[in-house]
Amino acid sequence: MFSPQTIIEILADNVRKTRNPFGLNKTGLNSWWKNSNVNQTGDTLLFTGLMYQLVPYIKATTKYLEKYEDTPKADYIRYGKRIPKPLVNLGLKIISSKEDKKYFNTLLCNIVKILRSSDVSFAYNPELDEYSGVLLYDMGDQESFVTHAEYVANKLQDAGIRKLITVDPHTTYAVKVLYPKYTGISFEVQTYFELARLKGGDSSSEVTLHDPCFYGRYLELADGPKDLLTGLGVSCDPINTSGAFTSCCGGPAESISPKLAEEVGKRRVAELQATGRPIVAMCPICLANLQKAGAEVEDLSSVLVQFVS
Repeated sequence: MFSPQTIIEILADNVRKTRNPFGLNKTGLNSWWKNSNVNQTGDTLLFTGLMYQLVPYIKATTKYLEKYEDTPKADYIRYGKRIPKPLVNLGLKIISSKEDKKYFNTLLCNIVKILRSSDVSFAYNPELDEYSGVLLYDMGDQESFVTHAEYVANKLQDAGIRKLITVDPHTTYAVKVLYPKYTGISFEVQTYFELARLKGGDSSSEVTLHDPCFYGRYLELADGPKDLLTGLGVSCDPINTSGAFTSCCGGPAESISPKLAEEVGKRRVAELQATGRPIVAMCPICLANLQKAGAEVEDLSSVLVQFVS
């Protein structure tokens, strides 16, 4: 296990200086929208929180953390703050997978198609789409989280944004629950699947849904994807560890202990695979971690986009 304090300090330093936990240049990080012909003006904003975009870099970084966990070299991670951010940005771009970037960008494009097919009016302005800061809160650095949250919330408010359409559970929890509590600024927040209005076909497929912790335990939104899929003719095979009783994918622990994250992930995969049905996730962190733990997993958007007319 790496020192939690060291990891927190590195992440907080990155967020302070670059507004994301990996110290990445935002222009290079967030390019999925360029071929989507999205409208950039309006008071309803598609807000990705950059989570899908960050996953390829999370995967690449975790591979290196795995090599050094519980070895003498693990102590050198404390020097991470001293590396110039442009060098960090270049290094992460080199070691991250182009295939992963393309894949996760495609999932965001799927979500745009789903919203358009559902006649949802929205804008996407890459200048306003920021990382929510939620990992800082999860790791206990409330002061750094609040500072960043105030920056993001004020930026959105000053731009006249009233409603946010979110695409992942971590960002949804941050802007819907934490921002009003800690910044005093509220937005109307809905996930893209709550707004989806798709027409069912002749589907007779069956899937097993993995409910992420935030949707299942804290936001009570786990029934939304299930009801949506059921209405489209996709049967959702129930498991005991779902909804408010869902099991964690292990992903949140990977920056502190990749070994622990893998252990938790494998337990969750065993629960999901016991149904014998294809597994569907609705969180980019869950998606990547369950895949890493040995499961074949599709993102919810990949299933829903099949019903776009």
